[in-house]
Amino acid sequence: MSVLEAFTFLSFWALGLSLSRVEQSQVSVSAEVKKSVDINCKIESTNFPTEAVHWYRQRTNQALEHLVYVTSITVPAQNQIGGKSNKVVARKNSQTFTSTLTVNFIEKEDAGIYYCAGWNCDSSRWIKIFGEGTKLIVTPPDRNLAADMSPKPTIFLPSIAEINLHNTGTHLCLLEKFFPDAIKVYWKEKNGNTVLDSQQGDVIQTNDTYMKFSWLTVTQKSADKEHICIVKHENNKRGTDQEILFPSMNKEVTTDVCLKDTSGTMQLQLTNTSAYYTYLLLLLKSALYFAIITYCLFRETTVCSAWKRS
Repeated sequence: MSVLEAFTFLSFWALGLSLSRVEQSQVSVSAEVKKSVDINCKIESTNFPTEAVHWYRQRTNQALEHLVYVTSITVPAQNQIGGKSNKVVARKNSQTFTSTLTVNFIEKEDAGIYYCAGWNCDSSRWIKIFGEGTKLIVTPPDRNLAADMSPKPTIFLPSIAEINLHNTGTHLCLLEKFFPDAIKVYWKEKNGNTVLDSQQGDVIQTNDTYMKFSWLTVTQKSADKEHICIVKHENNKRGTDQEILFPSMNKEVTTDVCLKDTSGTMQLQLTNTSAYYTYLLLLLKSALYFAIITYCLFRETTVCSAWKRS
C-alpha cells in the first residue's frame, strides 16, 4: 500500500474537538520558471491560532515528502530546499482561517500535487486530515497560449425516444479547449447541496489544449428537476466555478431546440466536434481496410512464392 493510500486525502468532517476540516479549493495553479506561486488552504478548527498546519508535496512516481509546517500566525515558517533558504514559505491568517504556501524560484522539478494537512484527536486517536491537493503546473516562459483558456461547454440533452424507452435521460456536458489539464466536474440539482453520482470521462489532449466529457443519468423520479454541471478550473472567468444549467426532462426539450436556444458559438463547437469524430471514424475505417488489403496481398504473394518453389 502506498503512502497516499494510507491517508485519506479527500476533505471530510471529523468528530474531534480541534481541527475539523481541511479544504483546498484550487484545483491547480500555474507558474513560469523562476516565478513564485501561492497555494491556499482553509482550516476549520476550534484552536486555529496554535494549530500546526503541515504542507506536503508529491511528484510524479515519487513518495510523499514533507515540506514545512507552521504554527504561528505572526511568524512565517520556511524551509531550505535545493540550497535555497526560502524555497517554501508557509503562513497562517487568523482572520480568514487559511494557510498559504508560497513556492519561490519555480523550477520544472517543482511540478506536482501539494497537500496541506493537520492533526485531529478523535476518540483518543490522532488522525491527520489532508486536503484534496492542488496541482502545481510549471509552464515554460515561451509558451504561447490563447487569452481564454477556460473550459468551453457544449451541452447534449436526452432525446424524447430515450426518455420514453428507458424512463431515464442522459445529460452530457462536453468541455473543450481548456488549459491546464487539471479540472473537476460534478453535478447537483438546481438549488440543491448534494453532489450527485455521475460519470467522468478521461481528460484528452487535443493539440495544446484539453477536453473532457461528464454525464449524468436522470431517473424518472428527478425528471421534473433542473440540474447543474459545476466546473472547477484554474482559468474560469472571474475565478468562479462555471455552473451549466440543464433543463428538466419534463419540458421535453429535443436536441434541435437545445441548439436553437444556445449561442452561435456553441452551435459551431457542436458542429466542429461532430465533424472531428466523423473524420476520426472514417480515418480508422480506412486504416482497417488498408490493413486487411495489405494482409491479403502479402498472403497471396507468400502462397505464389511457395507454389513456384514446389
